Amino acid sequence: MTGKSEPMDSLLHSLQERAKELNCLYEADELLSVRDRPQEVTLRRLAAALPAGWQHSDVCHAVITVHGRRYAASLHAPTPWVQRSDVVVDGETVGDISVYYREQRPAASEGPFLREERRLINAIAERVVLYLQRKSIVAAHDSLAMALKAADRRGPSEWAIVLDFLRRADPPLFATITRKMINYLCWNGVEEAIELLREYLSEEPGDTGNPSEPNRPSAKGNVRDIAPQSVRAFRIANQYCSDEEIVIQIRSWIEEDKAAGLVETLENPQYGFGEVASSLDRFLAAGLEEPGVPQALQRSLGASLIRRFFTHDLGLIGILKDRVTVADFHNLIRRVVYTSSSRGRLGGKSTGLFLAEMLLRDAMSEKPEFKDIRIPKTWYVTSDGVLEFIRHNNLDDVHSHKYQDIERVRRDYPHLVSVFKNSPFPNELVNGIAAALDDLGDRPLIVRSSSLLEDQIGAAFSGKYKSLFLANRGTKTERLAALLDAVAEVYASIFSPDPIEYRSERGLLDVNEEMAVMIQEVVGVPVGDYFLPAFSGVAFSRNDFRWSPRIRREDGLLRLVPGLGTRAVDRIGDDYPVLVAPGQPGLR
Repeated sequence: MTGKSEPMDSLLHSLQERAKELNCLYEADELLSVRDRPQEVTLRRLAAALPAGWQHSDVCHAVITVHGRRYAASLHAPTPWVQRSDVVVDGETVGDISVYYREQRPAASEGPFLREERRLINAIAERVVLYLQRKSIVAAHDSLAMALKAADRRGPSEWAIVLDFLRRADPPLFATITRKMINYLCWNGVEEAIELLREYLSEEPGDTGNPSEPNRPSAKGNVRDIAPQSVRAFRIANQYCSDEEIVIQIRSWIEEDKAAGLVETLENPQYGFGEVASSLDRFLAAGLEEPGVPQALQRSLGASLIRRFFTHDLGLIGILKDRVTVADFHNLIRRVVYTSSSRGRLGGKSTGLFLAEMLLRDAMSEKPEFKDIRIPKTWYVTSDGVLEFIRHNNLDDVHSHKYQDIERVRRDYPHLVSVFKNSPFPNELVNGIAAALDDLGDRPLIVRSSSLLEDQIGAAFSGKYKSLFLANRGTKTERLAALLDAVAEVYASIFSPDPIEYRSERGLLDVNEEMAVMIQEVVGVPVGDYFLPAFSGVAFSRNDFRWSPRIRREDGLLRLVPGLGTRAVDRIGDDYPVLVAPGQPGLR
């Protein structure tokens, strides 16, 4: 009996330690997210909170050092038993986080410290870096805002205050604004600016090529340092533009420069979800208000965000790009589970849910009856999570499963499901899904597929992949185990016979399939021993079941059923669905 209990005791101890580490991380996030608290207070409180995340917290203390200043909850002498992580801002080490044990403890992975504690202290150091960057950006933004207000108060030509601030605080941005001002004046036909541009480009006679050979490349020329041209550029601007016009242009160029870093992160495939999250934080921390961003840049930002999170479909990008804000995606990414190397997306079903939310938000101002519609709380696992899961368990041979004879696919599928359900998840996914479970609480859950191929025009995949309901009852350990088991089964449904046959019929078999996952609260109320909604259903934008000549295909179709929506998709002969054409709601 003792032999059997020891592994279980070890597992429970390990889970308790992971819970402590997660709680410590949540506490750090909460402390570092408060923007108006003095830095000294925040870092001292963080140092006081850190020991609770370490295994031997009773003999533990932490010290945070930034720019030579030490922050600690109490004074303790350094000891040999220390775990340290550097705080590196923009390539420069500005301090470190040190966690000490005041007494010797049994050896572990790194002295007396656990391997997971190394990941924890590194994660907290990264959050401190982001916090310091945000504080720096906010300070610069506040200084610039004060300069802009001073310019507004002091009258004509006082926009020079802003330029003087930029010249000292941000020379690259100052050079960019000078260049844009020269271009702006040239586009408006100002001859002095055109001459200044020629000098800046140091064009020589004959550099533009031989007119008799128009297809011959022109000479490249040399580009001089633009900073010395700034005085002349703005002297010319002062002659031809009003003070208000100059201030408007400077403001818009500053906003463009702030947004450029986010656009670069979104469009560069080398950046993963972690970098995207940090870039979104920096964008909002800078106090950048989207109404102040030029409209063209707003649309570009919207399109880039949609491509990065959801889809490259031009139709959907066209619908969404003018409806979304950076804040929408900042709120969304807080509910996304991803690995440090993740570059996946959130899949077709997630795209549809997000689109519906944006359309409803727009409609609420015009139709008060929509105000009571609520989107269920949802967490997302990125589409490449399944690839991480497969690599983690050396299951790469499953990718050739779809090319087998369909009867063999049917025969092998139950075994494949069993393999997936008995395979462990990477630690990063486990931690992320555990965080989702904490946020969703003990309400019943549904784990839904959201593959990259789902909900396309001409390939909806309705009912082809698994959606699994969970009662979500028991201890945290039991609920987490059940949730991971459900995610694994949804992953396995990629290789089930129905979607493989469906993909084959539509020429999609060779497309590399990735499966994002949605973890949603179930909407409903307790009914005796059960928990279920009053009704649910599935909607189609085109109606291929027209029971009246007055119904057109574009009137759509709703199929509603009592209770859970499984039978709205898996049609059964003895069901009693209600069919509605939204374009003709009065027809029975």
